[in-house]
Amino acid sequence: MIELDTIDRQLLRELIHDATQSASALGRKLGLSQPATWRRIKRLRDSGVIRGQRLDLDAEKLGFGVTVFLGVKLATKGRVSLEDFERAVSAIPEVQTVEHILGLYDYRLRVVARDISDFERVLRRRLMMLPGVGDIEANVLLSEERLPGPIG
Repeated sequence: MIELDTIDRQLLRELIHDATQSASALGRKLGLSQPATWRRIKRLRDSGVIRGQRLDLDAEKLGFGVTVFLGVKLATKGRVSLEDFERAVSAIPEVQTVEHILGLYDYRLRVVARDISDFERVLRRRLMMLPGVGDIEANVLLSEERLPGPIG
């Protein structure tokens, strides 16, 4: 666990908003020199607080107009069943995220499709055929607001 001061938290908020900002631009916003900003970023990376950078792709512009969250309950549970399901679901290109969760369902999937009929095809031909699948509940994403996350 690393101690974060006010400047570290501000730095993380700025990076969450736009991780492509240079250390000198960030330093100007935070009242730090470029080397001091870079040292803080390096310390946050070295400690594992910053694990990497990701691209935020616009699914709609890529031709995926529908996003659906699926709750998946497996019919059988066990280490082999979980591994088989995870391996198989990870091979489906429309599945963006796979989260193993505790609660009513065993997994939560984020699935993209061109439209509802394309989603139905993916659901029937791929997702319902996965090993061990029992119940599936679908929730269509209407809108999404990204929040900065828990940085205090």
